[in-house]
Amino acid sequence: MSSSVEHSTECALPRRLRSILCLDDFEPAAKAHLPRPLFGYIAGAAETNASLTSNRRAFDRYRFVPRVMVNIGRRSTATTLLGQPFSAPFGIAPLGLAALTAYRGDLVLAKAAAAAGIPMIMSGSSLIRLEEVAAQYPQAWFQAYLPGEPVAISALVERVRRAGFQTLVITVDTPVAGNRENNVRAGFSTPLRPGFRLAWQGVTHPRWLAGTFAATILGHGMPHFENNYATRGAPILSPTVERDFSDRGQLNWEHFSAIRRQWDGMLIVKGILSAADARLAQEHGANGIIVSNHGGRQLDGAISPLAVLPSILDACPNIPVMIDGGIRRGSDVLKALALGARAAFVGRPFAYAASFAGEAGVGHGIRLLTSEISRNMAMLGVNRLDELDSRMHLMAE
Repeated sequence: MSSSVEHSTECALPRRLRSILCLDDFEPAAKAHLPRPLFGYIAGAAETNASLTSNRRAFDRYRFVPRVMVNIGRRSTATTLLGQPFSAPFGIAPLGLAALTAYRGDLVLAKAAAAAGIPMIMSGSSLIRLEEVAAQYPQAWFQAYLPGEPVAISALVERVRRAGFQTLVITVDTPVAGNRENNVRAGFSTPLRPGFRLAWQGVTHPRWLAGTFAATILGHGMPHFENNYATRGAPILSPTVERDFSDRGQLNWEHFSAIRRQWDGMLIVKGILSAADARLAQEHGANGIIVSNHGGRQLDGAISPLAVLPSILDACPNIPVMIDGGIRRGSDVLKALALGARAAFVGRPFAYAASFAGEAGVGHGIRLLTSEISRNMAMLGVNRLDELDSRMHLMAE
């Protein structure tokens, strides 16, 4: 890209985005913008944050081996995933409570992903009805936290089908809630409890208070958890209401098989870290797997997804294996792809981008990451993503 084009693109950006040069730059911007409990909800993980930290460090184990004197003038970041063409090999991971940290957050994420032509997974822990997101981006995927009862599971799956989603993602690593001490220390709970501390956080963050919370209340009423079940759930702000966390401890692969019989679209399992579980997922009808430790938010000390990716690929060579956790740079995406992943999903940075600058922020983040991937492909001597090969392009240190 020429310097004149770079300058033109920079000038077209909103002023507040011109200092955002990579995904990591969104985090301090969002920290200043958001009330402490909400930033803590996004940033925090379980217990000591050990898995959160190891997710990032796992990428440092690998170094690139570039090839030179290769004509890279035909390179493309385009890919095909589950039969759908996309412009880049990454997508937006499911982000709970996106509409509390950014005005109409789930729709913001969907619009930006649709405009860029990348996958977006809508979270089941969202505050905007799934039907609205499906109408905005029909190619979006829906991620479900399964209720504890078969009848409730069937009703939720039927609702997702009627909404028009074609890809259903079942998260399987939440038999109980993780021990998120960081959320408690930050003053976060679901529902949020009104009080002086919470009110003060709103008053001292006026841009968020006016632009997100007040705008939502005035335009759409009190947000509720809309998509954990086939019916509406708890409000996000209440002094007495408790959110209904259904007991998922008894869920097993038979429940997944029942969903497979009911759902005729693409069915993805998210939250796999074991090769044995990956084989079971494939045997029970999964069309794909997302290797994930829930961003370090469930079992602290769980192994990083990148570390187990090769073993899961060996276990399931016939279905696409994807990954999330710790991805912040184009180089991270390329390392995952070189090891065999078909796509990588990014969570926290896009939550920060949406909260700080809405759809423009998410779009800017997508462009930054796509540009890094394209630039690094050139320096690796790669024109197509399927040319990446761990034996040729990576070395473990």
